[in-house]
Amino acid sequence: MNKPRPWQTLDRFVEICSPWLTLIGERLQDDQGRILDYWRVEKADSVVIVTIQAGKFLLPIPTYRPGVRETTLDFPGGRVNPEQSPIAAIPGILSRELGVSEDAIANLTPLNSTGWAINSSFSNQYLYGFVAEIDPTVAVNPNRVGTTYPTTSPGIHSLLQDLTCLQCRAVLLEWQSQRIIAEG
Repeated sequence: MNKPRPWQTLDRFVEICSPWLTLIGERLQDDQGRILDYWRVEKADSVVIVTIQAGKFLLPIPTYRPGVRETTLDFPGGRVNPEQSPIAAIPGILSRELGVSEDAIANLTPLNSTGWAINSSFSNQYLYGFVAEIDPTVAVNPNRVGTTYPTTSPGIHSLLQDLTCLQCRAVLLEWQSQRIIAEG
């Protein structure tokens, strides 16, 4: 099997940088010799954390999302700073979103060892999923918890009805899949 020629960058005609992202316009030559103008976004990687305490998923208070112009229910999550690893970002995210301290995390399990490409045609961003089990003896501030769902099959089904974030849904479904395989 012949391997396609790699695409070549002929020109970078736009680069707009901000603290949140870099927008890049490039002129590329594809493996067929065609010249294409292509736009892409470079962003920091993300983590989404399935947070569980005493057999319940803990989700923070829903947050307004400018991209979809509505308030959405999401698992705790956020960007990974360039100087840190995905796992190192988790304590800060859980503290910010649920008021949970690092020592309250009884167990932290990665769901994927390499990131999942969020939109490989347009972005370099990868998503890392984790499960954080919170010590059942720790009192989580109820003013920081938006809602809870049981970790049972009916609870997962109900949560999937309410989650509109594809990244959160993917991480939850990966957790469920790994749990089924482990119990299998």
